[in-house]
Amino acid sequence: MKLNPFVQAGIGLTFALLWSCPTLAALTEDKNFGLEVKVTGQSENDSDLGTAGGGDVNGVGLDLRPWVYGESGAWSAYAMGQAVTSTDIIETDTLQQSDNSGTQTTDSGDRKTRKNYLAMREFWVGYKGLTPYPGEILKFGRQRLRNDDGQWRDTNIEALNWTFDTTLLRANVGVAERFSEYRTDLKELSPKDKDRLHAYADAAYQWTPGNWVGIRGHHTHDNGKLDYPEPGVAGDTLDKKQNGDISWLGLTADSDAYNWRNTNTVNYWGSITGMNGDRDTVNPLNADGTRPAEAKRGEDLNGWATDLGVRLRLDPQWQVGAAYARASAEYQQNGLESNRSNYTGTRSRVHRFGEAFRGEMNNMQTATLFGSWMLNDEYDASLIYHKFWRVDGNKPVGNNGINAVENNTDDATGAILSSTSLPLEDGNKDLGQEMDLVVTKYFKQGLLPAALSQSIDEPSALVRFRGGVFKPGDAYGKEVDSYMHRAFIDVIWRF
Repeated sequence: MKLNPFVQAGIGLTFALLWSCPTLAALTEDKNFGLEVKVTGQSENDSDLGTAGGGDVNGVGLDLRPWVYGESGAWSAYAMGQAVTSTDIIETDTLQQSDNSGTQTTDSGDRKTRKNYLAMREFWVGYKGLTPYPGEILKFGRQRLRNDDGQWRDTNIEALNWTFDTTLLRANVGVAERFSEYRTDLKELSPKDKDRLHAYADAAYQWTPGNWVGIRGHHTHDNGKLDYPEPGVAGDTLDKKQNGDISWLGLTADSDAYNWRNTNTVNYWGSITGMNGDRDTVNPLNADGTRPAEAKRGEDLNGWATDLGVRLRLDPQWQVGAAYARASAEYQQNGLESNRSNYTGTRSRVHRFGEAFRGEMNNMQTATLFGSWMLNDEYDASLIYHKFWRVDGNKPVGNNGINAVENNTDDATGAILSSTSLPLEDGNKDLGQEMDLVVTKYFKQGLLPAALSQSIDEPSALVRFRGGVFKPGDAYGKEVDSYMHRAFIDVIWRF
């Protein structure tokens, strides 16, 4: 197997970080290497809402993630690899599902998700000596960036990131840019990630016990070369069609609601974000195949979004809550989000906009009701209802888990000549509704086989079901199927 040069570089850097430096020979007293084994079963039906052949996924995947960690004084280093094999294109990694472009087919096949692949998930070095506070670290390399609500950052990406975490103050500052997926199947970046630099900062202060207020900002600078269409030359799905600069500034307030360990009777969260920027978009060829008068068009972007929620603890085990999110027609997220968080109050991280629909904050409003249950450290469950609408009934919404298409057929034979994304019906705002269920059984020492109990960390292993059933609304028209579902069973064991 010939590895992508970036994958080779990542593997080489990992070994260099962990073994070429003598100071890292003195590893921590804690366990410093291990293996995470994940088996995922996936059932997905009618993601195209019956508008195309296929659209179903049924299979099982095996995901092996070896890791190693070294520490000496203020310095540390970490690396995690990944080997995946499956019977179908299975989502063993929740960080990948938000990138629909991961399944793009190109002329060269350089960005086509495959059943089997190798990857480097993380490789970084860290330094804790900038301040005397124990909750501070500077990391450089490919690392997991994540914030509590998952709506700004939740991805593995090459970054220089400084984190400061104390009892009263939390802060993050960093820059990030994706240079490779570090996977043997995805040899090219998604067009939206090419030459796109992210700069970000956030800070939150605990102004009274258990109550936090914060500010956060993010800026993307995309000066990537645009690919203009040529008459008579076929385009490629990896052609870059847009670039520009966009900034986000937001305010937050919460009761540490995303911390599933807190025992507050009432938890709340709220955020409001403004977005401003400019974008250049490549113009397509004219209908007769000639070049357009203007190769590209520019536009100013202005939008805003909010996410509000409250959760009530009925007793130590049961909680109920409601949430509302709204994003204006021009608002878009920064591209590093997963939209997964612990907003239901359990240890399981759940998609904020549906396990099946998987919406984005773009021309969409969402009303959510949920109930959750936890039993000690052994079980948790969340039952969630979502209702989705468009904010502007005449504009599209962002990427989501629905891939409905409109087919252009031959009048004589009925053969499909081409397919494009199904346009939403003008004036209809109703996107649909969804029910989600997430149930997890956790294992820990004393519940595992005795021979393994000393080798497994806490939480050592789990079995989880997560799934959703989506019913499309009037915006999708009357010709689509009535329901689609997406469900997973994850079994995770750590050695």
